[in-house]
Amino acid sequence: MTGHPKDWRKSPCSGANTGCVEVGRAEYLPEGWRKSSRSGQQSSCVEVGRVSFGAAVRDSKDRAAGYFTTTHAQWSAFISAVKDNRFPA
Repeated sequence: MTGHPKDWRKSPCSGANTGCVEVGRAEYLPEGWRKSSRSGQQSSCVEVGRVSFGAAVRDSKDRAAGYFTTTHAQWSAFISAVKDNRFPA
Protein backbone atom coordinates (compact mmCIF):
# COMPACT_ATOMS: atom_id res chain seq x y z
CA MET A 1 0.00 0.00 0.00
CA THR A 2 1.08 3.54 -0.54
CA GLY A 3 0.94 6.42 1.85
CA HIS A 4 -1.79 8.27 0.06
CA PRO A 5 -5.54 8.29 0.57
CA LYS A 6 -7.50 5.95 -1.67
CA ASP A 7 -10.64 6.70 -3.60
CA TRP A 8 -9.65 10.20 -4.69
CA ARG A 9 -12.54 11.96 -6.38
CA LYS A 10 -13.52 15.37 -7.67
CA SER A 11 -16.93 16.97 -7.81
CA PRO A 12 -19.12 15.80 -10.69
CA CYS A 13 -19.78 19.51 -11.28
CA SER A 14 -16.14 19.87 -12.39
CA GLY A 15 -16.94 18.26 -15.73
CA ALA A 16 -13.85 17.82 -17.92
CA ASN A 17 -11.79 20.40 -16.00
CA THR A 18 -8.46 18.98 -14.84
CA GLY A 19 -7.46 21.80 -12.46
CA CYS A 20 -9.79 20.76 -9.66
CA VAL A 21 -9.49 19.99 -5.97
CA GLU A 22 -9.80 16.29 -5.18
CA VAL A 23 -10.88 14.68 -1.92
CA GLY A 24 -9.54 11.43 -0.43
CA ARG A 25 -11.03 9.32 2.34
CA ALA A 26 -9.78 10.58 5.72
CA GLU A 27 -9.57 7.09 7.21
CA TYR A 28 -6.32 6.64 5.30
CA LEU A 29 -4.59 9.65 6.87
CA PRO A 30 -2.26 8.76 9.77
CA GLU A 31 -2.71 10.26 13.22
CA GLY A 32 -0.58 10.38 16.35
CA TRP A 33 2.91 10.05 14.81
CA ARG A 34 5.46 8.80 17.36
CA LYS A 35 8.90 7.26 17.52
CA SER A 36 10.12 4.45 19.70
CA SER A 37 10.91 5.36 23.29
CA ARG A 38 14.17 3.45 22.76
CA SER A 39 15.28 6.06 20.20
CA GLY A 40 16.25 8.47 22.98
CA GLN A 41 17.24 11.91 21.70
CA GLN A 42 18.11 10.75 18.19
CA SER A 43 16.31 12.62 15.43
CA SER A 44 16.90 10.14 12.58
CA CYS A 45 14.31 7.52 13.42
CA VAL A 46 11.36 5.73 12.00
CA GLU A 47 8.01 7.12 13.12
CA VAL A 48 4.72 5.25 13.31
CA GLY A 49 1.21 6.68 12.97
CA ARG A 50 -2.24 5.14 13.37
CA VAL A 51 -4.56 4.46 10.44
CA SER A 52 -7.93 2.74 10.66
CA PHE A 53 -6.64 -0.53 9.17
CA GLY A 54 -3.14 -0.74 10.72
CA ALA A 55 -0.08 1.49 10.88
CA ALA A 56 1.71 4.12 8.80
CA VAL A 57 5.52 4.34 8.80
CA ARG A 58 7.75 7.26 7.76
CA ASP A 59 11.35 8.44 8.03
CA SER A 60 11.70 11.25 10.58
CA LYS A 61 14.57 12.78 8.56
CA ASP A 62 12.36 13.23 5.48
CA ARG A 63 8.72 13.47 6.51
CA ALA A 64 7.80 15.18 3.24
CA ALA A 65 8.80 12.03 1.34
CA GLY A 66 5.58 10.36 2.48
CA TYR A 67 4.91 7.11 4.24
CA PHE A 68 3.79 3.56 3.66
CA THR A 69 0.98 1.74 5.38
CA THR A 70 0.54 -1.77 6.75
CA THR A 71 -2.44 -3.78 7.90
CA HIS A 72 -2.89 -4.74 11.56
CA ALA A 73 -1.70 -8.29 10.74
CA GLN A 74 1.43 -7.07 8.91
CA TRP A 75 2.34 -4.66 11.71
CA SER A 76 1.83 -7.33 14.39
CA ALA A 77 4.02 -9.79 12.46
CA PHE A 78 6.76 -7.15 12.12
CA ILE A 79 6.68 -6.27 15.84
CA SER A 80 6.84 -9.97 16.76
CA ALA A 81 9.86 -10.43 14.48
CA VAL A 82 11.64 -7.46 16.10
CA LYS A 83 10.94 -8.76 19.61
CA ASP A 84 12.23 -12.22 18.59
CA ASN A 85 15.51 -10.70 17.24
CA ARG A 86 14.88 -12.10 13.75
CA PHE A 87 16.71 -9.18 12.11
CA PRO A 88 20.51 -9.46 12.17
CA ALA A 89 22.41 -6.35 13.23
